[in-house]
Amino acid sequence: MDPINAGKVPTSYWVVTGLGLLWNSFGAYDYVMTRMRNADYLKSAGDPQAILAWIDSFPIWAQIGWGLGVWGSFLGSVLMVLRSRHAASAFLVSLLGAIVSFGYQFTHTPPAALDTTAGKVIPLVIMAVVAVLWRYCRKSAQQGLLR
Repeated sequence: MDPINAGKVPTSYWVVTGLGLLWNSFGAYDYVMTRMRNADYLKSAGDPQAILAWIDSFPIWAQIGWGLGVWGSFLGSVLMVLRSRHAASAFLVSLLGAIVSFGYQFTHTPPAALDTTAGKVIPLVIMAVVAVLWRYCRKSAQQGLLR
């Protein structure tokens, strides 16, 4: 970063940060509603009991991966708001957790309600967004935007 613009954070950084926080807040909300077994929330995706039975069948390592994926991304977004260089590490943990969790999900048949094109594409979109945010944080740290 050149000395003239030192300390200035481009608007684009805050736009990416805000969108990332919004995106990852939804992921955190989804995780909490699912873990709280909120049937009204789960109805929007199909039969809540079938969805919960499928999630309950995940081995512990896949469930841990899911938690790391969700909370790593949420923490990464919060750390971006704080302009912490640790945001990139949080997104890397999230990406690894998502790979573990989605890797399991892709190899085990979900309930019919989730066995749709969207159900197969959304996990790929999630991993792509996390990868983009991880790369963006690494670049931002190199530019001196993260401390």
